[in-house]
Amino acid sequence: MAGSVGGPLEAALADVDVAVYLVHGIGDGADWVARETSDAAHFSAAAAAAGVGRIVYLGGMGREDANLSAHLKSRHDVGRALACGPVPVTELRAAVIIGSGSASFEMLRYLVEVLPIMVTPKWVATRSQPIAISDVLDYLVRAIDAAPPLTGVFEIGGPDVVSYAQMMATYAQVAGLAPRRLIPVPVLTPRLSSHWVGLVTPVPASLARPLVDSLVNEVVVSNPSTLAMFGAPRRTLRDAIALALGVTDRDEVPTTFTDADLQPFRPYTTDPVWAGGTELTDVRVVDANASAEACYAAICAVGGDHGWYRGEWLWRLRGLIDRLWGGPGLRRGRRHPSELRVGDFLDFWRVERLEAPRLVRLRAEMVLPGEAYLEWHLETVGAVTRITQRARFKPRGLGGRAYWYAVAPFHGLVFPAIARGVARDAEER
Repeated sequence: MAGSVGGPLEAALADVDVAVYLVHGIGDGADWVARETSDAAHFSAAAAAAGVGRIVYLGGMGREDANLSAHLKSRHDVGRALACGPVPVTELRAAVIIGSGSASFEMLRYLVEVLPIMVTPKWVATRSQPIAISDVLDYLVRAIDAAPPLTGVFEIGGPDVVSYAQMMATYAQVAGLAPRRLIPVPVLTPRLSSHWVGLVTPVPASLARPLVDSLVNEVVVSNPSTLAMFGAPRRTLRDAIALALGVTDRDEVPTTFTDADLQPFRPYTTDPVWAGGTELTDVRVVDANASAEACYAAICAVGGDHGWYRGEWLWRLRGLIDRLWGGPGLRRGRRHPSELRVGDFLDFWRVERLEAPRLVRLRAEMVLPGEAYLEWHLETVGAVTRITQRARFKPRGLGGRAYWYAVAPFHGLVFPAIARGVARDAEER
């Protein structure tokens, strides 16, 4: 049942044993701090009236003193508001959460990816204890399952205590980027830093400001009671970053990995548009007077001796450049002239996904400063089949972005021709 933390909750909380409170309104309007506390108090009262057995709340770490930022103080105030009623509350306080969709992680991702040299404020020396999102979820599940219910505050952090500068350096290493040069200066206040973050990254300034304000606060576990109650975290900072980047870069389903707890690292459709890293796209849509099966067969025949419909000299030139850079070039051709299987090579592409007769996705294996895909989605619209062709590029660092825009003029020559050629072949079939 649906409900609203600021409105009626009777139906949503009926017959609920454990309520997990993950609500956070950071940056949502000028009064977001007061609204967060009010909503939490309302939720606590509603949970008590509905007979909820316990509340598990994920908040933020930070030492209780006069320097605590408004963002982290609000996280603590929400915990106190939830605990003001008779329902037992387990409050888990986390530092920076490493995973796709985490605002702090996305801010880190964009800053390191885009800027090889950064003028930084003094807060880059502040210590933090980042934690993998899979470990956060593991702690949440343990708190839900604990018998009897655990009450109180439990700080959760990963095994590494690092400065924000060290976190940026680790991200660059794991992402395969050149070492980033940080130049700390004393004149950059949190306010100025938040404007800089808003300019360089797609994270909204209204969200970046309270996050940056919080970076002056050390967020390191001070009470080891969590280890005694829940056990130690499993993921190092390096592991957490590698897993987050591996899933968001490859856009693979979790079943392609051996570890089931990689599911949370995947970006979701409910995430904000700036989550998951930068993706640059070229989209072409054409309608074919043919069935989806005929269009699918035409797509499966591209490349190799059949070619790419237009600009063959451009494809050959790109293949030659790729070979000079150590890539496969076009010499591999294709296994079969008209059939594809997942895992087949196709010139300098690899078949990554097939869903007949709806989807074909190729992953580039040429030498690139990023990850590239070429995919076709087929949809029956009345008497025609709509072919949506999408070239997707996830750039690595500033060089990846420069590469995309440098070759963009050539996209206008080759990509429309592929889409039209597929439609024409399907109609002839």
